[in-house]
Parts: sequence; C-alpha cells; structure tokens
Amino acid sequence: MQILIQGLKTRLKAAKRIAILGVGSQLRGDDAAGILVADALSKKICKKNNLKVFFGHTAPENLTGEIKKFKPEHLIIIDSADMGKKVGEVSLIDLNNLSGVTFSTHQLPVEIMADYLMQATGCQISIIGIQPKQLKFDSKVSQEILRSVKQLAIGLQQVLGA
Repeated sequence: MQILIQGLKTRLKAAKRIAILGVGSQLRGDDAAGILVADALSKKICKKNNLKVFFGHTAPENLTGEIKKFKPEHLIIIDSADMGKKVGEVSLIDLNNLSGVTFSTHQLPVEIMADYLMQATGCQISIIGIQPKQLKFDSKVSQEILRSVKQLAIGLQQVLGA
C-alpha cells in the first residue's frame, strides 16, 4: 500500500483540482469497494473546494458532464478489478496497459470513459483497482475488502491532505 501511496503523491504533486470517482455496485459484494472508499473520503474532504468526490456506481459515464464541469487536473478512479492478484490487494493500474484487468459491472469500459475525460478536460487519470473475492448478487462485502477499503481511504486522506 505504501508504494501505491508514494506513486499517487508523485502523480498528484502539481495537481490543484482533484476529482475522485468511486465505481461499483453495492448489490454485488466486493464490487462495492470503489463506492465505499469514495464514501469514506467524501466525509473527510467535503469542505475542500479543490477536491470533489463522485459516486459513479455502475454507470460512471453518466457523471462525465459533472466531472468536466468541475475541471479537475487529476481524476482518481477507484474500482474493484480482477487483476489476478491476492484478494484485497490494491494496485495502481496503468491506463495504457489494461490487458488482463477486468472491470465487470460497467456499462461502458473504463478505458473508453477515461480516454474521453482526458480528451475533454486535459486531466491526468489514475486508476486504483482492488482485487475482489466475490461479486455475487446480494452478497456482503468480504472482510478482506473492508480492510483494504479502510487502509486505502486513510492513505488517500494523507495524500490529499484531508
């Protein structure tokens, strides 16, 4: 987790306006990870004018207008992602190399939405993936994911100065 946090600090060093987009379904167990991180962050950074949290749920593309209006210099997308890693592992995903990574509950592929937002706003984008244990409908979030969500939220609060 420390390597990820250090990587984000470097990426966000010059960014003055940062948007966070939590993605996932709260009806599909561990797929809720991105939404849970966004929820934890929204409670801490709601009073900062240069930071904004968006809740994309399963159709984050519906928020592209709001994100463009906010005009972020950097967008952080947080989502469950099957990366073939240990359950709960959190990784910074290279936007240019998404082969082998599966984001399962989106109506529009993340790379298409990210590319559109980069073109429309000129912002940089970081994608954070959390390896799920299970994505079954109407299941609870696993303990491994809850631990990862908490650690990631704390790390991001430190990076963002929240």
